Amino acid sequence: MSAGPQPIRVLVVEDDPVAADAHVMYVGRVPGFVAVGKAHTGAEARRMLDRTPVDLLLLDLHLPDVHGLRLARSLRAAGHHTDVIAVTSARDLTMVREGVSLGVVQYVLKPFTFATLRDRLVRYAEFRGTAGEASGQDEVDRALATLRAPGPAALPKGLSGPTLERVTGVLRGSDEGLTAAGVAEAVGIARITARRYLEHLVDAGRAGRSPQYGQVGRPELVYRWAREAERGR
Repeated sequence: MSAGPQPIRVLVVEDDPVAADAHVMYVGRVPGFVAVGKAHTGAEARRMLDRTPVDLLLLDLHLPDVHGLRLARSLRAAGHHTDVIAVTSARDLTMVREGVSLGVVQYVLKPFTFATLRDRLVRYAEFRGTAGEASGQDEVDRALATLRAPGPAALPKGLSGPTLERVTGVLRGSDEGLTAAGVAEAVGIARITARRYLEHLVDAGRAGRSPQYGQVGRPELVYRWAREAERGR
């Protein structure tokens, strides 16, 4: 019996130990992928690549000893042709353009959920699996399109993009989490409206919620940005 396809081998390069462990766990949850290790610095990543076969780097761009794009450039110069999914909190489009020439096939903005990374990995696997000769331009376009994330989903009726951005910014800026009333006050909208936006973020996997006890009456729901929800899993 012939062996099945080999899993795509991923090296996680992330200086934050908690985030690195989470990313290794995420990779392991996606069928067809295996995390072969983790590195916390660029130097450590180079050493691991010299001794371990790696197909894909999940690369944080802000490492303590080198910028991720500089690391990617040095790896190309050394003959490593590993693809890269860049992980960053930066939103500099100049950096995005520079990364294209260095083997960066996807960008994932921090903080991200498992669902976001899974989508990028699945799309990468589909792109990697394309082979043979294209019959025409349409087939080439379809192969390249597999790397692109789908467009943003339409918001539920009654929700607006600008208000969602304001709610998102307030929630992301709170380390302790916020109630719907707290968000409503910060954004300047009604409490019931704030709760609709918060529930939308929960449904999209971008926020978590938990009851807050210790007060008289029914417990209040506290909403937290996804990074807090992930740590509690």
